[in-house]
Amino acid sequence: GVVLEHRCWVFEAEAMDKLGFLSPSDKQFLWLPLSHSFGKVLEMASIRIGYPTAIDGRIDRIATNLEELQPTFVAAVPRIFEKLYNKIVTKGSRNKLSYRAFRFSQNVGQKVSAQKQQKLEPQGLLRLQNGIADLLVFRNIRAALGGRLRFFISGSAPLSADIASFFHAAGVLILEGYGLTESSAASFVNRPDDYRFGTVGKRLPGVDFKLAEADNEILLKGKGIMRGYYKLPEVNEETLSTIGEDVWLHTGDIGQVDQDGFLKIVDRKKDLIKTSGGKYVAPQKLEGKLKSMCIYISEVLVHGNTRNFCSMLITIDEESITKWAEDAKLDNLSYKELTQHEAVKQVIQGYVDALNESLASYETIKKFAILEEEFTQEGGELTPSLKVKRKAVEQKYKHILDGFYQGALKEM
Repeated sequence: GVVLEHRCWVFEAEAMDKLGFLSPSDKQFLWLPLSHSFGKVLEMASIRIGYPTAIDGRIDRIATNLEELQPTFVAAVPRIFEKLYNKIVTKGSRNKLSYRAFRFSQNVGQKVSAQKQQKLEPQGLLRLQNGIADLLVFRNIRAALGGRLRFFISGSAPLSADIASFFHAAGVLILEGYGLTESSAASFVNRPDDYRFGTVGKRLPGVDFKLAEADNEILLKGKGIMRGYYKLPEVNEETLSTIGEDVWLHTGDIGQVDQDGFLKIVDRKKDLIKTSGGKYVAPQKLEGKLKSMCIYISEVLVHGNTRNFCSMLITIDEESITKWAEDAKLDNLSYKELTQHEAVKQVIQGYVDALNESLASYETIKKFAILEEEFTQEGGELTPSLKVKRKAVEQKYKHILDGFYQGALKEM
């Protein structure tokens, strides 16, 4: 366990207050577990700043609660945005007319988003087109989110820049942040008036950081840093280092900082894949990119450490693939049957091929398997914040992964 003192939460709440983009007039909808550090920080900020918070941890009630509560901001994890994105795209593709309206609106919205990211407003024809796109599509998306939403906050795992841009095109800003339980959750965050997609923003007031010279590991210092792990002195020595009078937290994350001070997470240090050929692959980059490309995919795990090529485990989003099956005249098949159907394999293969075209040769996915069921907390594959437990999944499906490299597994 991580030992955090009360002063850590006080520091986090004060830092959130100093950012200045939350006020007592806001309303928060909080579904994250309060036992999770991300949820706890948002609870503490609510007490410090004075905005009301509505709490309901049921994931299946998120959509209903957004409409009923009409919050001004909501914090969530990337998987929630991915599922919402899949629903919107599926609905926008239900017939030729709606598909054309959706694609027109999406194309216009992306141009507007690109201008707004440069702090410009659309003019002339683009402004007119954006008004039409808003009437056709975007207004409905914002209404489904309650109609008063100023922004989302995303944390706990990397968010695809493509998905952030998609929602921004609809007038819904997602502010990605970064932190660990060991740093009391929040250390970096994008601001409504100062953001950059694909990054986790700039440091919070009172947080110091630097990148290790050897490997660019992110090191953090500040009042939110833990005292240590409970009764694990050996691990504390590895994670907390003293430089002069300062204690630095070694996060285990590899980072990059651009010229404007925005931090980008490359990957978890321990998750980096080193192939048998000595090449390093950042799996989260590949996983996030494929999920943003394909609405039928719910989760992806890239595998290949010490192997001679990279492979992939894929789970299929039941709602999206069911809609696809109706259009493909395969609605007589069960979800499990669909996951193993050759037609579904060919659809997914097309997206994997498209992904591979953008990758270096040593990163490309040579083999993949579509699993018969989605990852769940109950099955031990997901954390309460819906992050994939990489080691647990690799152990559970070891027979499939080993088969890729032994040639004992048929093409799936």
